[in-house]
Amino acid sequence: MQDSPDLGDRGDAVCVVGAGASGLTAIKNLRELGFAVDCYERETSVGGAWNWRHDRSPVYAGAHVISSRPLTEFPDFPMPDTWPDYPHHSRILEYLERYAKHFGLGEHIWYGMEVAGIVPVDDGRWDVTIRSTGGGTSRVQRYAAVVIANGHNWSPVTPEIPGEFAGQVIHANAYKDPSRLRGRKVLVVGGGNTGCDIAVEAAQHATRVWHSTRRGYWHSPKYIGDRPADQVHHRRLPSMLRQWRYRRTAADLTRWGVPAPEQAPNESNPVVNGLLPHYLAHGRIEAVPDVARYDGAAVELADGRRIEPELVITATGYRPRFDFLAPELLDCDEHGRPDLHLHAFARRHPTLAVVGLVQPSAGVFPLAHWQSVAVARWLRLRITDPERAAAVQQKESTRPLTSWSRRKAVPTRRYWFEVDHVDYLRALESLLNEMAAA
Repeated sequence: MQDSPDLGDRGDAVCVVGAGASGLTAIKNLRELGFAVDCYERETSVGGAWNWRHDRSPVYAGAHVISSRPLTEFPDFPMPDTWPDYPHHSRILEYLERYAKHFGLGEHIWYGMEVAGIVPVDDGRWDVTIRSTGGGTSRVQRYAAVVIANGHNWSPVTPEIPGEFAGQVIHANAYKDPSRLRGRKVLVVGGGNTGCDIAVEAAQHATRVWHSTRRGYWHSPKYIGDRPADQVHHRRLPSMLRQWRYRRTAADLTRWGVPAPEQAPNESNPVVNGLLPHYLAHGRIEAVPDVARYDGAAVELADGRRIEPELVITATGYRPRFDFLAPELLDCDEHGRPDLHLHAFARRHPTLAVVGLVQPSAGVFPLAHWQSVAVARWLRLRITDPERAAAVQQKESTRPLTSWSRRKAVPTRRYWFEVDHVDYLRALESLLNEMAAA
């Protein structure tokens, strides 16, 4: 039941959905270009996925970033030089809280409020239905534009495995502490970064660990010599030279039964984990193929082997969800994959954008920053010079997909939003230069 059915018109204000890292940088950059901003956050504090007190956070006790500090931080708010190369998740939350305080973002955020609906109106504006997460009351506000920053790592994808399992099965989203691993036989399903990280934690606490992967990935160490690997790989070098470097430094895990990669290094982001080879080599992790079925206390593998874990952890990823708006507004396909220019701009709705919907080969914060700068400048250009904005939009629509998005070797959900850090920044730079020429 609505407690305020009358429409509240916010004029030229912009609605931002979510106060995680992407939402915070969106607020900041929109405010710097003079926009009034209302941000709605369903939780009671900032941080999004990095605030592990939040119900939807996938973060677990031992989680650290897998991109090094200079490639993780926002370009206009550096992390302290005294912090480690790969900060713990608690420091990332502290960093986001300090970012919000430094730029005075809190006064633009409505906590405990979630967006329940976003509907376009005839003049390119949006009616946004918001409601309290506590009492369920709702109201409608009209905005000139909407920026969605609700994240894409909170709705777990659970694999459909036939049969019944007598042990315990959880998704990685529910894994928070290694205490549940101690003294148990554990099967970790999933070969991405989270699956490898949890397998490594299990190797230190469980009595036996199996790691099931369906396909192979490139595995990068965290260091090359004494330097973080991403600082070596992500120099502004030609793609072929970066690919050669990946091949030279990647770990070959096939000798321990891990499948070989099916794609070239530049066709997918690597798994960044320096300890996985160590525990495979010492027999603390046993690589096994895909799970075929459950059978009581046993798990049958694709090669016919049977193992008997007590706990199965499925690190099988997340699906993007935008329950508050019709899928066609983001040109979503039948699988729920949005078709957005630069993974950010709705193609048929120039006042609708998504920030942070990328899976880069290094840190996402810098990309979210420049995405939100581009969104803010685009919305301002539409006001100050509509003809020029139309010309920019027409030119951008011809930009080849391969100039900013990876050529997917494997058409699975994991690869939907993968981008090369350097190539994607170049594409954003090109768009910003185009708008600056106005």
